[in-house]
Amino acid sequence: INRGEAGISAWLDAVRDKYPYWSVFISPELTDTEYAAGKALESLGGQVQVAKEKDLHLGIAVRSFRAEHLSNFVKALLDCDKVSASALLKSHLQRYPITLTRDLAVAKNWIRAQARGTERYGLVASSGAERLKPHAIDIRYNVDPVQWFLGPDSDTRSSFYLEDAATEFQVQGLELDWACVTWDADLRFGEQSWTYHGFRGSKWVNVNAPDRRQYLLNAYRVLLTRARQGMVIFLPPGFVHDHTRSPAYYDTTFDYLTNLGIPLLAG
Repeated sequence: INRGEAGISAWLDAVRDKYPYWSVFISPELTDTEYAAGKALESLGGQVQVAKEKDLHLGIAVRSFRAEHLSNFVKALLDCDKVSASALLKSHLQRYPITLTRDLAVAKNWIRAQARGTERYGLVASSGAERLKPHAIDIRYNVDPVQWFLGPDSDTRSSFYLEDAATEFQVQGLELDWACVTWDADLRFGEQSWTYHGFRGSKWVNVNAPDRRQYLLNAYRVLLTRARQGMVIFLPPGFVHDHTRSPAYYDTTFDYLTNLGIPLLAG
């Protein structure tokens, strides 16, 4: 996990390489693109006894009455299935607010206004979001997950302060009530699909390795599914005088998300 979100394929590879004498029972749904396990399944099938059992697939999230359809929406969004994503947003996520803004202050004000009582909220960001620093979000800062998730609203280290963003590594398997997903230029929507980038030195470079691309896509899958009650997505406007934050790096993703029907918060 420290090298990236490899997903279920890493487990299958480990079984093939280390435990070829095992009998493996899997869900038939693992062939879906969400799990990125196709090649691993092919290589596993020739060496390990594999049985498919439909009851092993947990297809409905039960952690929140509002988020039951969120995973399907995020999957469609990341699969660039615009029709399905738009339909799910319109028909099944009316009680799970998802909003979009290009102003981080607006995002913070919105998320504070949504939370009731002890409901927890916080900023999350990809571990590759290197150019959010101008917005005072530095993913290189080592967040203490214990303080971030459990600290009271009077503790500057807690998520409540909306100062430190937790990455996919720190929030994997954990949840907030409300999340502000800060989206950088590492994952960008192109003409019809995603483009993948890493920040090296003083510039963005293309990510070409298939496994690294999948890690990045899975990172955003984690970030977009952390909230039980609702979320706001912050997409920076970019800055024309900074070649590392060109508006073109962000505008196409913003247009994609708004075209899905995600409403824009008023400034």
